[in-house]
Amino acid sequence: MIRRHIEDAVRRALSDTPVVLLNGARQTGKTTLARMIARESGARYFSLDDAATLALAAGDPVGFIHNQPGAVVLDEIQKAPGLFPAIKLAVDQDRRPGRFLLTGSANVMTLPRLSESLAGRMEILPLYPFSAGELDGRKEGFVRKSFADEIAGLKPESPIGHLPARLVRGGYPEATRRDSGDRRSAWFASYITTILQRDVRDLARVEALHSLPNLLRLLAARTGGLLNLAEVGRGAGLPHTTLTRYLALLEMVFLVHRLPAWSSNLGKRLVKAPKLHLLDTGLACHALGVDARRIAADRTLFGSILETFVVSELRKQLSWTDPHAALHHFRSSSGLEVDVIIEKADGSIGGVEVKAGATVTAADFSALKALREQLGERFRFGVMFYGGEQVIPFGDKLWVAPVPALWAE
Repeated sequence: MIRRHIEDAVRRALSDTPVVLLNGARQTGKTTLARMIARESGARYFSLDDAATLALAAGDPVGFIHNQPGAVVLDEIQKAPGLFPAIKLAVDQDRRPGRFLLTGSANVMTLPRLSESLAGRMEILPLYPFSAGELDGRKEGFVRKSFADEIAGLKPESPIGHLPARLVRGGYPEATRRDSGDRRSAWFASYITTILQRDVRDLARVEALHSLPNLLRLLAARTGGLLNLAEVGRGAGLPHTTLTRYLALLEMVFLVHRLPAWSSNLGKRLVKAPKLHLLDTGLACHALGVDARRIAADRTLFGSILETFVVSELRKQLSWTDPHAALHHFRSSSGLEVDVIIEKADGSIGGVEVKAGATVTAADFSALKALREQLGERFRFGVMFYGGEQVIPFGDKLWVAPVPALWAE
């Protein structure tokens, strides 16, 4: 079994927090991890995907929780939001750490009353699809080494030529186990249908579920780009209010996410629209109907999918190394653009650019150089990921690095 890097963070949270929520998309391994922790700790495990258990929990949430004196794991908690006030009541009476480990396949923080119910009582940890390092059996060190000025010590081992196949495979556990492209495509098709037809229906009344697969395809074609709601609405044939609602639902079930624009007192006008990314590159490639050969031949497509891959990998690394750090993108009105800004809680900042090609020139560093000059000591590093093989310094605090350096130890 592939070990998850976030395991230690979950155990640390359970050691001092009454309620821990493991939140993320379906089929990312939450149940597997929760069951393992339940076995090790002796906690009772309940899945709310089970109809009988769900009926008991939803029918009498206070009684259901009251009858659980020890540690409990509740899987797919979003199916019974009425449990949250009951959990709050139980925690207020007994604040022992580790009493409840919850998992959710929807962003339960958007559900009514939850933020009030468990504020100050619950820690939320995201679980994403497998990271590149998890799949390769190594603990990624890129973020840690970059902020520690140790980029020169990154030793990438994965061949750059395998990257298109890695992008198409993605990180969902079941998809990574299927070597056949046809079988992997069948899994993604079933997965999308399940999410859009069942989970979205459970969360909200949607008048036209048949329009959601087309909307997801349109968003996949724009992954890594600025989110232009007017353009997407025209392509999908949806009015603005409906599109906004549907996009929020796709975010709620973790199929897409927005990378917000970053700004500081730089004295410049900035583009404030967020960028849009799909959660997983395998999901994006399936939605677009492309394989590894097509990606390798189409440099524009390769560039946008690769940027989504880098953003996703950074999100995964931060979830277990520095959950308080934030990811943004930066774009000025004059055209300077940094694909990803990593801002830590202490105000230190790193910049990451993504280039599909193997050749890098000084002009490619214009935006990172401008950011470095504006931020001064706050700027800790700038890395240009590229299609080459070497980690090379490119000026003060600036580097070029092959994409596999992202998951080097």
